Amino acid sequence: MFKYSAKLFIPVLFLLFSGTTGWAQPDFIGNNPKLPQHPRILFLEGEEAAIRQSIVSDKNWDSVNRQIISWCDTLLGKSPVERIKTGMRLLGPARECLLRVNYLSYAWRMTNEQKYFQRAEQEMLAAASFSDWNPSHFLDVAEFTMALAIGYDWLYNELPENSRSAIREAIIKKGIEPSLNPKYNWWLESPENWNQVCNAGMTLGALAVYEDEPELAKQIINRAVQSISLPMQSYNPDGAYYEGYSYWGYGTTFNVLFLSTIEKNFKTDFGLLKNEGFLKTTGYLLNMEGVTGKAFNYSDNSTTPELHPAMFWLANRLQNPSLLWNEKKLIPPAPASRNKFLPMLMIWGSGTDLNKISSPKEKMWVGNGKNPVVLMRTSWNDPDAIFVGVKCGSSSLGHSHMDIGSFVMEADGVRWAMDFGAQDYNSLESKGIDLWSRKQESQRWQVFRYNNFVHNTLTVNNEFQLVGGSAPITGSSSKKSFMNATTDLSEIYKGQLKKAERGIAIADEKYVVVRDEIETPEKETTIRWTLLTSADVKITGGDSAELTKDGKKLFIQVQEPAGIEMKTWTTQSDNDYDAPNPGTTLVGFEVKLPPKTKGAFTVYLVPEKVAGKVTKEIKFLQEWN
Repeated sequence: MFKYSAKLFIPVLFLLFSGTTGWAQPDFIGNNPKLPQHPRILFLEGEEAAIRQSIVSDKNWDSVNRQIISWCDTLLGKSPVERIKTGMRLLGPARECLLRVNYLSYAWRMTNEQKYFQRAEQEMLAAASFSDWNPSHFLDVAEFTMALAIGYDWLYNELPENSRSAIREAIIKKGIEPSLNPKYNWWLESPENWNQVCNAGMTLGALAVYEDEPELAKQIINRAVQSISLPMQSYNPDGAYYEGYSYWGYGTTFNVLFLSTIEKNFKTDFGLLKNEGFLKTTGYLLNMEGVTGKAFNYSDNSTTPELHPAMFWLANRLQNPSLLWNEKKLIPPAPASRNKFLPMLMIWGSGTDLNKISSPKEKMWVGNGKNPVVLMRTSWNDPDAIFVGVKCGSSSLGHSHMDIGSFVMEADGVRWAMDFGAQDYNSLESKGIDLWSRKQESQRWQVFRYNNFVHNTLTVNNEFQLVGGSAPITGSSSKKSFMNATTDLSEIYKGQLKKAERGIAIADEKYVVVRDEIETPEKETTIRWTLLTSADVKITGGDSAELTKDGKKLFIQVQEPAGIEMKTWTTQSDNDYDAPNPGTTLVGFEVKLPPKTKGAFTVYLVPEKVAGKVTKEIKFLQEWN
């Protein structure tokens, strides 16, 4: 959520991305592209027929279609979206406008009922009349532009000329033209979700008004093809999205909206999908949801599972319906918040037979990259299965926390080891917190939920992890008897520890092992091992604790070091800007180690049903995989 200056860009890119109108750039689309007539964005003329056939033949798609139409009916009596900012953002109204126009325009395309047409027109004219779309926070502009582009395109042939003119002028003056201003378009140089969202919004806007402003539209589309390759490279090599689960949903969805629109208009992806990590990211999203249905919410992300219509586009491209194993559970009427891209689910997914989607075969997914993750489970079908997600990488990246080496763990339908995720941004910004600087001394790390003290990792001498460090995955094994991954945390604790390595394993598909191997520098060192939980915690011995939740139990057993004393810490902060964290506890232990000492921490997390059956000898990490 801040201006990012990446090191990887060669100087010519700064010329390519400048805000002037006479800058040199590759011409991807040529002088006279043969574009479809309106509608040309996502949902071409005549494509309604295939959706109608799916609605008739499949009750699942009939249900989704009915829900879209039904919600449009509830909207008819409401006032249009108003220009009301929250802090620095107009993003709430922008997203609501996109949702409304998307649904209403779809309803018009599928039913030809004037009430939906008129209400969509009213919504677009209201947004078009705003003084501006808040270009200082350009995501707001991108979503308003996309909303009006879709509505303008899908309703184009029936819109009266005065409405067309007002909506078209708003797309150009309040959407596209501000994107040429260097004051607002820093996202062109970003490898993060801002790039994907803003380029998608501008491209759909440009295609909507192409016949009226062909030179401007070509400039915007050519610029977007060049620029959006940057975040698409960030998925390489394996598909891990370094901003996490919720931001995957945001950035990747808009990227797919861009690709789908570009391919339908120009019959090519301009080589963008040569970034093979982008298609591999389906494995990341599939595996990021645990057995409980909660997402692995490292960094600024939520545990709430989301329906991702973009997964249907991606799964169709890969011809692999098992990638939709989680998505099919989230399709309405499954309980879920309104998804503004539900009409795109009908466009991209309605030909899919949901009843024939089988469970995935692989139980482990390893994603290298800027923020590597390892995701492993014992079953896709057993609700009591074990699930572990491990976070490596760096705190220097977008939306990151000091959570390097942290993990979440589930068993018996309970998430035992958890992550707080993000705090509402405005609640911190309104208190004057500089949330978006990620320097080592930044206020960001004073936020209770964001530093390593409350993550399932190590804290050394009561100090923060180092922002400048990075922890790679050093090994992994999907072997059933000891599924595991190891990471080298030494850079994260540089100056605090001489060496720090961590391994996390599921042993015999029954319990979890967390092992740390450390070496202290030339001074006495205090190391704290913590696990954050929403369970009730009972200390049962110097080296053991019992967690209880939902009638289930998990036992924490410290095998080494000897002589430790288990304890708990509060999760309530004294800072007035920190959110409350009721019903949560930190449990773990502290150890003081002499200078130049090599040591190991080995901790078992044992579900009640296998208590007393921990027999495996745990080897040194170098022998794990």
